Amino acid sequence: QVQLVESGGGLVQAGGSLRLSCAASGRIFSINAMGWYRQAPGKERELVATITRGGGINYADFVKGRFTISRDNAKNRVYLQMNSLKPEDTGVYYCKGRVVVTTTPVSYDYWGQGTQVTVSS
Repeated sequence: QVQLVESGGGLVQAGGSLRLSCAASGRIFSINAMGWYRQAPGKERELVATITRGGGINYADFVKGRFTISRDNAKNRVYLQMNSLKPEDTGVYYCKGRVVVTTTPVSYDYWGQGTQVTVSS
């Protein structure tokens, strides 16, 4: 239904910046919301930021003022601009798309394969 591919991860020093990109393909017209999640080694996956089809944005408290989520509907992409990176930001960052079927209702979540972000101290 929906395919998501993340890119833009890498190695950066503390205080540096990275820009992650998520490219969506397939039945992209059915996506209701997109989000960025991350998972550090030995920890649970956690929400970083979300953006709805209508443009509503929500950030986790630990990234407010540092990260910015945005979208480019024409290119079917969602971005995560990460500034002032900290070693604690290290982890695999995943893109998620949510599809809601209103007739049931039921929702489906689609995940990308993730992109590694490593922040050195």
